[in-house]
Amino acid sequence: MEREETFAVDSQKFEVIKSIEGFVGEKLSTLLRPVNECWQPSDFLPDPSGEDFVEKHQALRESSLSIPVDLLVVLVGDMITEEALPTYQTWLNQLNGISDKTGTDPSPWAQWSRGWTAEENRHGDLLNRYLYLSGRVNMRSVEVTIQHLIRNGFDPRAENDPYMGFVYTAFQERATKVSHRNVATLAKKQGEETLHRICGTIAGDEAAHETAYKLFMSKVFELDPRGGIQAFATMMRKNIAMPGQGMNDGKDHQIFARYARVAQNIGVYTIRDYADIVRDLVRHWSIDNLRNLSDEAAKAQDYLCSLAERYDRLAERVVHRGEESFSWILDRETVPAVR
Repeated sequence: MEREETFAVDSQKFEVIKSIEGFVGEKLSTLLRPVNECWQPSDFLPDPSGEDFVEKHQALRESSLSIPVDLLVVLVGDMITEEALPTYQTWLNQLNGISDKTGTDPSPWAQWSRGWTAEENRHGDLLNRYLYLSGRVNMRSVEVTIQHLIRNGFDPRAENDPYMGFVYTAFQERATKVSHRNVATLAKKQGEETLHRICGTIAGDEAAHETAYKLFMSKVFELDPRGGIQAFATMMRKNIAMPGQGMNDGKDHQIFARYARVAQNIGVYTIRDYADIVRDLVRHWSIDNLRNLSDEAAKAQDYLCSLAERYDRLAERVVHRGEESFSWILDRETVPAVR
C-alpha cells in the first residue's frame, strides 16, 4: 500500500513538471542570455596575445597582494566549488521529469539544464585564471582539491525529486550570490578593483539563476501547493548541503569545514545569511498565505514560518577561535579565525 501511495505521489509530481515544460520553453529567452551577449572570462583579465600583457599581468599580481589571506582562502574555496560543475549538471539531469535523455534533447527542461551549465561554467574558469595569474596560491594543491571534489561526488539529498531539487537550487543560487557579492565588497574595501568587478559580475549571474529556480518552484506551488510545501519542509529539515562539502586536498579531509569557518568569521557566508535565505524563500513563495492544506502540510507550514528565527538564535551563539592553515596558500600562512 505504501509503495502504491509513493508511486501516486511521484506520478503527480511528474505530471506537474511536464505541465510546466511549456511555460519554461516560453521563458527560456528571458532566463538565458544569448551567448553572443554574455561576458567571457577573457573580458576581465590581461590578454596574453597583447603587447602589454606583461605589464598588465604584473599590475594584477601587485593589486592582488592587497587581498588578506583569510579572504584569499574563501576565494579559493568558492572557485573550487564552482569548478565542480560537472557534478552539479549530472545531478540536475537526474531529477525526475527534467532529464536530458540524449545529451542534445530539444525539450525546454533539457535546454535550460545545458544553458544554465554553460553560463555557470564561466565562473570557475574566470576565478581559476585570476588566481593562477595572481601567483598567490599553490595551484597544484588547488587543482588536486578540484579533482577530489569531482571524484567524491555531490548529494544534496533531494532524492531525485524535482520539487526538492528546485528548493535546493533556489536556495543554493542565492547562497552563492551572497558569497560572491560579499567577496566583491571586501575586495573593494582592500582596493582590489579587478576582483571586485569579477565577483560582482558572477554574483549577478547567480541572482539571475536564483530568479529562474524561484520561478519554477512558484509554478509548482500554483499547481500543487501541498506537495510543494512538504518538499520545501523536507529539504530544510535535512539542512541544505553545501556543494563543496566533499572537497579535500588529498590529505586534509576537513578542509571544507575549515574553509566554511573562515567564510563565517569574515562575514562572507554566515549562519545569519542562511537564516535570511530561508526567510526570503518563505516570503517569496508566500508560505504563510497558503490555505486548505492537509494536516501534514499545515505542520510543514508552521515549521517553515518559524525556521529563520531558529537560525537567527543559533547565529548569536556561534563563535570560533584559533587559527587555520591551508595547503592552498603559499607558505601555508595561518588564517586568524576571529577578527
